[in-house]
Amino acid sequence: MRTHGWSGTAPADDAEAVDRILAAARTAIERTGGEFTMAEIARDLGVTRQTVYRYFANADALLAATAMAEIGRFLDILADHLDPIADAAEAVVEGIAYTLECLPDDRYLSLLLNPGRAGNYSVSVTSDTAASLGRAILERMAVDWDAAGFDDARLDELVEYMLRIVQSFVVDPGRPPRLGTELRDYLTTWVAPALLPATTRP
Repeated sequence: MRTHGWSGTAPADDAEAVDRILAAARTAIERTGGEFTMAEIARDLGVTRQTVYRYFANADALLAATAMAEIGRFLDILADHLDPIADAAEAVVEGIAYTLECLPDDRYLSLLLNPGRAGNYSVSVTSDTAASLGRAILERMAVDWDAAGFDDARLDELVEYMLRIVQSFVVDPGRPPRLGTELRDYLTTWVAPALLPATTRP
């Protein structure tokens, strides 16, 4: 690891370097709402752009890593909200609805799913970032996924399905948008049946 720069205090290792870059990105996000350049991050850290590029391929990759590092707070809130729900279909419906309701007020969740960056940055449903986010949501639910008939492969497919549903609502909320009970009723009608075991589906 290069030791020059860093405003005169070099990080002890690569892990500390990443932590410092993420901290600088958090500061930039607070300042600009997510619009920053690698040159700006490098300037704030007192390093060259090449140093930042060594750890993150571009500003979008850095933004993704920063958002994922900060999303734990939302996941904890979501876990508390879903804790009483042990039924897989009910938990997924409520998880999707609650995420959509929290999206406008959660800076980092919005960065991951904001339609304004859909063609440029927002999480691809097949990306590693999406898989990590979705699995973290499922693992915080009180559902016994094994008992519900979901192995790792089916859980990965469920993650993709949930994210596709969420992003479709983010891109086009509807006219007028479904909210509250109406949103949950819609998801219960059309999403919940996908969570039923194949042997019990109509």
